[in-house]
Amino acid sequence: MRHKYETRAIVLSRTPRGEANILVVLITQDVGLVRARAQGLRRSGAKLAHSLKTFSESSVVLVRGRESWRVAGAVLEEDWFARLASSESRARAGRISSLLLRLVAGEANDQKLFPIVRSFFNALAALPEASHESAEILAVLRILAALGFDKGGIPGKASAFTQPLLSEILKNRTSYIARINNGISASGL
Repeated sequence: MRHKYETRAIVLSRTPRGEANILVVLITQDVGLVRARAQGLRRSGAKLAHSLKTFSESSVVLVRGRESWRVAGAVLEEDWFARLASSESRARAGRISSLLLRLVAGEANDQKLFPIVRSFFNALAALPEASHESAEILAVLRILAALGFDKGGIPGKASAFTQPLLSEILKNRTSYIARINNGISASGL
């Protein structure tokens, strides 16, 4: 009998697999980054389709098979795609998702990544658009630090995206972008 894992997850990407299946990449609260198969998701009337849209945060049930993960259930908790009203906000969320997919080749059992991504999505939904660039810079720095590609100090609490903190990021934008570039170079990508 396979063990079931129940956790919160944000869908970072979806890729069609076969006629009706989808491969979803999830950043989870308890398991880290997971690539899982969702069966029958592309059929009309699929129960899990709404819960496993890109940028949706759901309570999911994952089952670990011999070679891969499978999504056994999902309940939508937050539709970040709908909350990210502007196309620019969605593009920023997409860049962060793409960065995670590039930096984490397989699976990462790093529980620090979920709160970073969730807080970043929340900042994009709540803060004025003028702060979004600083929020993206801060999110990238935190991701690089969590994965071990940046050892410099990062201002603020681990998942805070406050206006004063983002103003400080904007003041030192050039040095932070240089650190980001060095971190990405250190990753070998």
